[in-house]
Amino acid sequence: MNAAHEDNVYDGLADDHGDTHWAFGTGFEDGGAEITAPLPAGVDRADLAEYCLMLGDDALVYSQRLAEWVSNAPELEEEVALANTALDLLGQARVLLARSAHVEGAGRDEDQLAYWRTDAEFRNVALAELGNNGDFGKAIAQLLVFSSWRLALLHKLRGSADPVLAAVAVKGVKELTYHRDYAARWALRLGDGTDESHRRMSAALDWVWPRVAELFRTSDVERRLAAAGVAVDPAETQAEVDEVLDEVLRRATLSRPERPPAGTIGGRSGRQGVHTEALGRVLAEMQSLARQHPEATW
Repeated sequence: MNAAHEDNVYDGLADDHGDTHWAFGTGFEDGGAEITAPLPAGVDRADLAEYCLMLGDDALVYSQRLAEWVSNAPELEEEVALANTALDLLGQARVLLARSAHVEGAGRDEDQLAYWRTDAEFRNVALAELGNNGDFGKAIAQLLVFSSWRLALLHKLRGSADPVLAAVAVKGVKELTYHRDYAARWALRLGDGTDESHRRMSAALDWVWPRVAELFRTSDVERRLAAAGVAVDPAETQAEVDEVLDEVLRRATLSRPERPPAGTIGGRSGRQGVHTEALGRVLAEMQSLARQHPEATW
C-alpha cells in the first residue's frame, strides 16, 4: 500500500478538482457541454431555470433518501449498491442545479439552491421525498418506479436543444439503466420468493402507487419547453414506463395495485411547490449543517 494513503485515506477527497469534481469523481468533463453554455434561441430563461430545478430536485431529494440506507441495508452489497445509486443521482443533481443557477442569473450557486431554499421552493415530485421507514421492499418499489420513469425521461431528453440537459441525459441514461435493472432484479426476487416476501413486496407497491400518477402530469413549464424542443413532456413517457412495470410485475408474480392517485391542492403538487410533510424532514437533516455554519467552506 502507498505510504501516503496509509497516513490519511481521505486526503484525495479534499483535493481541488475544479469544476469537474462532481460527487467525488462522477465527473462532467466528458458530458460534452459547459454549465455556462448559451441558452437555446427563443427559450425563456425563467422556464429553463425552473425545469433544471425540477430534474435536479428530483435527483437531489431522492439521493438523500437513498443515502439513509448506508449502514441500514440488509447486506453490505446492497448498502454499497444503494449508496452508489445515490451518488449517481447526486452527480446529476449538482450539474442540473448549477445550470439552473447560471441560467437564473441571480448570483446563486448549486449549494445555495440545495441548502437555502424552503420546502415550498423545491420542485421535486412527491415520489422522491417519501420515506420508507427502513422497509427494504418499499425501497425497491420506490426505486423501481422512479428509475423506470427517469430513465424513460432522460432517454428522450438526449435530443434536447439545451446542450447541458442533453449531456446530463446521455450520461444519466447509462446510470439509470443500472438503477432500473437493480430494482427490477430485487422486485423479481422478492415478488417470486417466499409467501412473506411476496406479501411485503405487494404491500410496498400499494404504498408507492398513489404517487405514480404525478410523474406523468405535465406542468405549464414542461409544456412550453417541450414545444421548444428543450424539455420532455412527461405524459409521453407513460406508455414506456407502464410497459416496463407491467413486465416486471408479471415476471415477479405481482399485480398492478388498484389504488387511486394521491390528490392535489387546487391542481398543484410537487412541481408547483406543494409537498408532503416528508420533504420538510428530509431538508431539515440535509440542510442543518449549512444553516448552522453559513460561512463555512470545505
